[in-house]
Amino acid sequence: MALNPTVNMTTSSSSSKSLKKDFAGRQLRNAIAYGITLVVTLLALALLAYLLIYLLIHGTGAINWDFVTKEPTALGEEGGGIAPSLVGTGTLVLLSMIVGVPFGIGFGIYLSEYATNSWFSRMARIAINTFIGVPSIIAGIFVYFVLVKPMGNFSAIAGGAALGIIMIPILARTAEDVLQLVPNSIREAGLALGVPRWRVILTLVIPAARGGLITGGVLAIARVAGETAPLILTALGNEFFAGSLFEPIDEITLRILKYARGPYDIWHEQAYGAALLLVVGVALGSLLLRLTTRGQRIKAQ
Repeated sequence: MALNPTVNMTTSSSSSKSLKKDFAGRQLRNAIAYGITLVVTLLALALLAYLLIYLLIHGTGAINWDFVTKEPTALGEEGGGIAPSLVGTGTLVLLSMIVGVPFGIGFGIYLSEYATNSWFSRMARIAINTFIGVPSIIAGIFVYFVLVKPMGNFSAIAGGAALGIIMIPILARTAEDVLQLVPNSIREAGLALGVPRWRVILTLVIPAARGGLITGGVLAIARVAGETAPLILTALGNEFFAGSLFEPIDEITLRILKYARGPYDIWHEQAYGAALLLVVGVALGSLLLRLTTRGQRIKAQ
């Protein structure tokens, strides 16, 4: 039986119009989605720019040589600096890295490379995701009862331990996600040559994920460098340089908190200056780490 050409042409025309209409609808939805994400991104950048400009306007006047090299002055007096806070911040971050980096990275390596789909692995992942969202004051309370009360005093050791506990789940989650992005061909190549599994992880997998691990480390450091609540219960703060790690130690966020709540205008100005130094320090540290590790990742062929 012969086909009717008119019917074929009508059907083809209808299909073409339907495809064009569907394509136009997809383009419209894509444009709407693009517009929404663009507006959200611009708003986020605008808020960040506003914050930086606000800190620059209010904090630049407080920053000078004395501000970063001298101890705080007596109540209400002009001048003084936050040198003990800067040294204390560096000390506490270093102590937190000593606690957090080995445990966090090791936990992430286990979950990525060794863990099976067992109840223990599932519970471990749930625990990590839970502790990431737990308020940081919980870590401070834990360390207070475990270290501060038995030792009988606040200390840099206790503050570093609290910050290290906060750092562990962040690094573990990041390490697991980044290591799972490494192609299995890299692992298989090493194992095929008879290299032990631990050595494959150490010499092939971790270097391949170095950039992501460092990024996660920077985020974890930025997180703990901005913590205040756990340090109130552990490090306490200090108007002077700490003589040892077993004494109370100052930290820049504790100094910002004290000055921001104080009644003196000079304290308020120095609080803005300290906040500006904290933001700039974290940004420069992140930039330097990224620049020094560029081009050091293994490329899968």
